Amino acid sequence: MTKMNRGIITALSAIGLAQGLKVLTHKKLTGNWDLKQAFTTGGMPSSHSAGVAALASYVAANKGTRHTETALAVVFGAIVMYDAQGIRRHTGEIAQLVNDLEDNIAALSGNFPSFEYVQRESELKELLGHQPVEVMAGAVLGTAFGVLCAKLED
Repeated sequence: MTKMNRGIITALSAIGLAQGLKVLTHKKLTGNWDLKQAFTTGGMPSSHSAGVAALASYVAANKGTRHTETALAVVFGAIVMYDAQGIRRHTGEIAQLVNDLEDNIAALSGNFPSFEYVQRESELKELLGHQPVEVMAGAVLGTAFGVLCAKLED
């Protein structure tokens, strides 16, 4: 029987750990337990960052920092983390503006009976990306987890 790739297991486990921690951070911020937070995008910590950082640190701990596989994992991770706190976060901010605009149009349309406006059934998802601190927290979590998994393997 062949072994599963431990790098993949490490990265996916870090993602799962980060997603689970979102429930705890949501509780700390709001005072409410919400298990749905474990299945959302955005929030603290970034599971994208945790996964790629865990993979990069796991590979570096096993192969060394000068290995091509380490370089690939680090560059891939940097792109993912940049995207999580940049483009995806801005997309969420735009979605929030569109949702607010639609709410305003819906309110105004009630004052003008001849204005035919059909409101969407659901709003755009607003929590898509991460604040830089959420990305950093995910990266720290993932790095520590990746190194720990590599050391436990020895």
